[in-house]
Amino acid sequence: MPTSAEQAADWLLSGLELRSTLFHVGRYCGAYRASTAGHQRASFHLVLEGTCWLHLPAKEGRAAQSTRLVAGDAVFLMHDMAHCLTPDPNAPSDDEYAVRIGAMMPLDTLDGSHDGIALACGFFEFRSDLGEAITGLLPDHILARHDDTKLAGARTLFDLIRVEAARAQDAPSPLINRLTDALFFYALRAVASADDFAPGLWSVMRRSEFTPLVSAIIEKPGDDWTTHTMAAFCHMSRARFCKQFAQVCGQPPAQFLALLRMKVAAEMLRHGASTLSTAEHVGYQSESAFAQAFKRVTGLPPGTCRREPAGVAQTPVH
Repeated sequence: MPTSAEQAADWLLSGLELRSTLFHVGRYCGAYRASTAGHQRASFHLVLEGTCWLHLPAKEGRAAQSTRLVAGDAVFLMHDMAHCLTPDPNAPSDDEYAVRIGAMMPLDTLDGSHDGIALACGFFEFRSDLGEAITGLLPDHILARHDDTKLAGARTLFDLIRVEAARAQDAPSPLINRLTDALFFYALRAVASADDFAPGLWSVMRRSEFTPLVSAIIEKPGDDWTTHTMAAFCHMSRARFCKQFAQVCGQPPAQFLALLRMKVAAEMLRHGASTLSTAEHVGYQSESAFAQAFKRVTGLPPGTCRREPAGVAQTPVH
């Protein structure tokens, strides 16, 4: 049973089977506008050498952003979204984001003697059943800064990525994919420990009035966790509990409860438990009702989760 917000967050993330796929490694010089948008996939950019600017256009609830990136920084875009990397601190106009400029050249070396920017770019996905449900609670992009003290261990990973990128020019090393997976989880850890991150998953985990509730649900998911009982557990009125929980989490408590229960259920199924015993453990009297709830949250029937092998082959990207 988790005893802290960070442990609860680790538990929730433990079933995410991240799979990164390297798209290209190379160098831009002069004027360029690079992007992985338009592929209908989440993506990442690792700055191997040099500096650039990440531009994000304005969207509902967020102003346009321009962020300087330097060697050692990484950005993970949680879904296909308009963005671009340029050498210019001034953002392009909205209709220019989709227009690429410049061509990526071979990396050659990573010794600091070249101009421009050296990048490793690619795509990632969560192959587990709860991927979409959990990432829906996260911000639309996550920055991993090279000088973030919470990412001290990730600097070793980044150095290994640079070595792998420089040693295989014709066929980028597949090890970069796995190193990127680990780097991304370091970035998630940093998000989890940010005091000012709200609203979202980590806010619920870190709020003292809600953390005991999350831990209690994880320990006994089959208990009668109605909105009333959850509110009583937190020593709040039902109205106050629903309002504060939704403000912090971005979704109602019943939806969050379903996510936690299906996370427990997915782990049980992967370890060979029957659908009936799993349903009863997470609070469902009917196997069919559980199956419907599981598919509604995860997008998959329970049997698929149980049959899924531990390692899923990747689909290569040119």
